[in-house]
Amino acid sequence: MPLLSITFPEIDPVAISIGPFAIRWYALAYICGIVLGWIYARALIRKEKLWGGPAPIAPVQLDDFILWVTIGIIVGGRTGYVLFYNPAFFMQNPIAILKLWEGGMSFHGGFLGCVAAVMLFAVKNNISILSLGDITTAVAPIGIFLGRLANFIKGELWGREADSSVPWRMVFPDDPSQLFRHPSQLYEAALEGILLFAILAVMVRMGALKRPGLILGSFIAIYALARITSEFFREPDPQLGFLWGGLTMGMLLSVPMLIAGVILVMVAWRCETPQHIEKSI
Repeated sequence: MPLLSITFPEIDPVAISIGPFAIRWYALAYICGIVLGWIYARALIRKEKLWGGPAPIAPVQLDDFILWVTIGIIVGGRTGYVLFYNPAFFMQNPIAILKLWEGGMSFHGGFLGCVAAVMLFAVKNNISILSLGDITTAVAPIGIFLGRLANFIKGELWGREADSSVPWRMVFPDDPSQLFRHPSQLYEAALEGILLFAILAVMVRMGALKRPGLILGSFIAIYALARITSEFFREPDPQLGFLWGGLTMGMLLSVPMLIAGVILVMVAWRCETPQHIEKSI
């Protein structure tokens, strides 16, 4: 093993095993992400000063919303992967769509599933779509961070080849080429998880929740920038490879997110008061 590299920490993909039942790190990441996000969201809802008055969503409504958003993440994430990343395979093997335990989830699809869940739940319960979107995206980086760690533990979605100037490069066990690569999953965990969470948390403390749509738009735009940056170090999915001009599917899917996020932020800032924003929905 060359000096300027580190050994991939091989971790058992099964986190918890009780008899014939086993919970993998990937599933545990989703579970913990949703539970921790729910706890953080409840804490934000209780602090009226963050909203400039009572929060537009009650704790009991948030509790009900958890099931909706969980379904949105799973259905949207799987549907996105099927449509965006491997449609030919799933057209020939439709039963494989249901085999979630074999992996294959798309963030962009999961995000669209969350958007659908937010809109449907907000309309059904007569609450602000933008405010519910704000609280959802304020906690979302928690799940993204844990999900990227699970990707790393599983040894999937590895990075592009790295030279000796990258002392933390490593060889992933399931990589048939056995090249030294960037641990891009950790880059994404840092950018899309830790950094994004920190930025949104600071914005929340500075009163961003008083302007519906500001946190939502910021999340969308910053995530898109973080994902595009990470894609420069991440190996494209083998069935897709590089697309036009060296772009990847992750980059292309992030461009409309960036545009939508910037528009939302501009609308939130240009409106004179939070009340004006609410009336414009």
